[in-house]
Amino acid sequence: MKLEFDGRRSEQDILSFANNCKFNQIVDFNKSLLIKGDNLIGLSYLLQNGYKNKIDLVYIDPPYNTNQIYYLSAEGRSNTISKSTNGIVAYTDKFTLEEYLSFMRDRLVLIYNLLSEQGSLYVHIDSKMGHYIKLLLDEIFGIDNFKNDITRIKSNPKNFDRNAFGNQKDMILFYVKNKKLNIWNNIRASLTNRDIEKLYPKSDGRGRYTTIPLHAPGETVNGCTSMDWRGMKPPIGRHWRTSPDEFENLDEKGLIEWSSNGNPRIKKYLKDSKGKKVQDVWEYKDPQYPMYPTQKNQKMIEFIIEQSSNRDSIVLDCFAGGGTTMLASEKKCRKWIGIDQSDLSIEIINKQLSGKADYNFLNLTLPVIKN
Repeated sequence: MKLEFDGRRSEQDILSFANNCKFNQIVDFNKSLLIKGDNLIGLSYLLQNGYKNKIDLVYIDPPYNTNQIYYLSAEGRSNTISKSTNGIVAYTDKFTLEEYLSFMRDRLVLIYNLLSEQGSLYVHIDSKMGHYIKLLLDEIFGIDNFKNDITRIKSNPKNFDRNAFGNQKDMILFYVKNKKLNIWNNIRASLTNRDIEKLYPKSDGRGRYTTIPLHAPGETVNGCTSMDWRGMKPPIGRHWRTSPDEFENLDEKGLIEWSSNGNPRIKKYLKDSKGKKVQDVWEYKDPQYPMYPTQKNQKMIEFIIEQSSNRDSIVLDCFAGGGTTMLASEKKCRKWIGIDQSDLSIEIINKQLSGKADYNFLNLTLPVIKN
């Protein structure tokens, strides 16, 4: 399925443009990199200079086509609620729909070609444009490589006077280059006191615990997990979680609880818990007075980095803004690449990273010569 619109270029034309750009600059591949320039040019530079299929994680927070101009006050702050026009222009977010889709598609095609086979892409967007972006991503990445549409609670409830429900969420579209190979570190969320009371309602001398059935979904045709144990078989359509011999071992240790009617269940203790599975609704509220307009919650980006990259990974943000992804990557000991064409963005990023990071700076603002 294709999303057709005026100005749409073929993938071949997009890659041809990227390959026909000429660059004289060479940087140290072993260091993080901050690029000043149009990110289409910056991504083209990366494709030509050793980064093709090398980047494990891309997080982007692109323009949302809001038809607004974003400012930074003379005091160096941006208020996410009141948008004063008496400041310095940070960036302009005004496109026709066709211009916006062409702008995003060109960049997403290049990002796909930069991602490694174990790579992941997180696109932070709003629901107005997100449905269009998902169609673009389904085409470029393949619908089988779609992982999640994450709802992100971004603010407290709003009471603005308009004939619609309040808007306190946006979305993050999570895609991978190869669904069988993507880095997934299975980071778990900490249990709250409420979680503990709900999930581990029982206690004994070993501590708080819950119980689970001895069986799990799926039948085993051959093997010990389909055998009798103490005259019992697993229910139809299910198999034992482990061998009957191991059940005997657990029972001897007091790790199987028997109900009054003789139903056995395995004890699972709070002290052995690794936390809870993270779901697809996140609450990471943005700072009210960020360093840069629409700056996102750093803890959220740190979590994404921990979940979908390794210590030897490269993390890319080609809409670098205030540098939150760079700061989060540095904190998590990842090599990073940031791209932005805004003078203000580059100034803020350099200030944010001063004394915290060793990185190359590359200025690609000069005209690009084509063949």
